[in-house]
Amino acid sequence: MANRKLKSAVNIPLEKIRPFEGHPYKVIDNEEMNTLIESIQEQGILSPLIVRPLENTEDEYELISGHRRLRAAQKAGAKNVPVFIYAVSRDEAAIMLVDSNLHREHILPSEKAFAYKLKLEALKHQGKTSGQLVQKFSVELVGDEVGESYKTVQRYIRLTYLIPELLDLVDEGRIALTPAVELSYLTEEQQYSLLGTVEVEDRTPSLSQAVRFKKLSQAGQLTDELIDSIMQEEKANQREMFRIPMERLRKALPNLKPSQVEDFIISAIVFYQKHLDRKKDKGAR
Repeated sequence: MANRKLKSAVNIPLEKIRPFEGHPYKVIDNEEMNTLIESIQEQGILSPLIVRPLENTEDEYELISGHRRLRAAQKAGAKNVPVFIYAVSRDEAAIMLVDSNLHREHILPSEKAFAYKLKLEALKHQGKTSGQLVQKFSVELVGDEVGESYKTVQRYIRLTYLIPELLDLVDEGRIALTPAVELSYLTEEQQYSLLGTVEVEDRTPSLSQAVRFKKLSQAGQLTDELIDSIMQEEKANQREMFRIPMERLRKALPNLKPSQVEDFIISAIVFYQKHLDRKKDKGAR
């Protein structure tokens, strides 16, 4: 299907738009969504959505870009939305969908994982072939287009093999990417067993523990008892933990990288403690 865009946006009814099936980006009802709803109520949708005509339907469209705006428009009570219409295939639309969201400031690991997988499958379909060499070439192509290495793209795609609950822990920053990749090789049953232990012990596996889990699983030796035993081993970095939701940190410290947040918080605590000490000294005089 030829890639054709209308010269100007057109308004179509919300009821004519279908979300892109299996799209990887989360649409969350949070403060940012409330702000977007208020903006739409006051000014309308300033940036048109992008859709494609659905095959074998009359006047129905599949959404390519703008899932958050669509949700906000629905909650704002809008009846129609402005759209650009692209006459493209589903594979072309999948690639457009992934690429249109890569500029976002905050992308969750799970969103990257399913986005890279979606783009990989679309590229493989376009190639009309299969096999290990094509798989490697396609992963390299995804990496080149999203600015990631071949290995990094592979690691993110491995996250799609995690059960949703463990993947949520990755999004929350409780499980880092590298150990999460190792855990993705566990069976679904083993992952749920691990999840139960994580919830009971209130601790997550380290990289060394995750590597052991993978090796034991591949050898057919990983049992519920072994999972409990390994997870109960004390880890220095988890003897005491204080957690703050990443969403609150991003809102309070929007200009800091995740790696800088811990140092900033510690410095702020030390500074505030010195302030309290000075006030105490003045009060004692």
